[in-house]
Amino acid sequence: MAPSAVETETTTVPNIGTLKLNATTGPYKEIATTKFDKDAEAGLKGHKAAKYPHYLPTWNPNDKYPPLQPFEHYEHGKDADPSFPNLLPESTAVTHLTPTIGTEVKGIQLSTLSDAGKDELARFVAERKVVAFRDQDFRDLSIEQALEFGGYFGRHHIHPTSGAPEGYPEIHLVHRGAGDNSVDKFFANRTSSVAWHSDVSYEAQPPGTTFLYIFDKPESGGDTLFVNAAEAYNRLSPAFQERLHGLKATHSAHEQANASALRGGIVRREPVIHEHPIIRTHPVTGEKAIYVNPQFTRDIVGLKKEESDVLLKFLYDHLAYGADFQARVKWEEGTVVVWDNRVTQHSALIDWKNAQRRHLARLTPQAERPFETPYKG
Repeated sequence: MAPSAVETETTTVPNIGTLKLNATTGPYKEIATTKFDKDAEAGLKGHKAAKYPHYLPTWNPNDKYPPLQPFEHYEHGKDADPSFPNLLPESTAVTHLTPTIGTEVKGIQLSTLSDAGKDELARFVAERKVVAFRDQDFRDLSIEQALEFGGYFGRHHIHPTSGAPEGYPEIHLVHRGAGDNSVDKFFANRTSSVAWHSDVSYEAQPPGTTFLYIFDKPESGGDTLFVNAAEAYNRLSPAFQERLHGLKATHSAHEQANASALRGGIVRREPVIHEHPIIRTHPVTGEKAIYVNPQFTRDIVGLKKEESDVLLKFLYDHLAYGADFQARVKWEEGTVVVWDNRVTQHSALIDWKNAQRRHLARLTPQAERPFETPYKG
């Protein structure tokens, strides 16, 4: 895709390798792993072998990438037939998990969708916020085929700190190996693994339509929570909605990079800070959504710290406590979960205690730079 003429403001920090052990990680919750037991993943030590070993994570400290450049994103959801004939034929079983967010779909294969079907997928997910497609063959595609599919929806994001399959940095891996009890150290100082966020919101052009597919899972647990950030906006009073319009917040990658470096992980790119509107508009549906999250948002531009902290805490709590506009997705073999990062936030749950493997891969196509449209009461 040709780069756009949009200019971005980027703030960098000194070489991450110079960070000291007291470097700040702020309120960022770091639960991701930076290593695994190779014998356990190979089926030794009394554990079952990883089903998809070519998707096991690698962390190469020599992989370094320059700052991301702006690009012109094309939103395919704008081209979709809103009746979804290519995505949801009559034989498809569609079950809505809640009235405002979350749907389960059975009876289609994402891997065989036509371009028209992919356009409808983008729109359907924007409307339903998160959709779990069951009984998919996606994990059995080659990595190249998976990347080709995901690339239809935007430029692939290369995560600055996560593990990736050897030679495929565009794949973000979520992996907790068999026998891994390292989360016990996390819970020694934390009461909950819940960490609401919109993926890599610190980028100038954060992701839109996003895909996560599973290889191995614990017998029970490891669900993912999602919240409808557009419905969260709708629940606010008109006066409060109007006050939020025009405000921007900073989103920082520094804390995530610091946390990785302090644990011996990698940092592929220098961390950045970008400003985004607190209320962003979806380019297809026109919905307005709250776009701040406690993992990456740091302050509101133009407000004093105490003012910013109070307002952000209210918005974080509003999203976190809004169980009547949230959905909990349970993973099954062959599931592909698709969500729109522009109008949702999510959190993984680490609640299983038997040290069973949880292994997933994410495709994270970037979208447009967040924008705001005027308030309309």
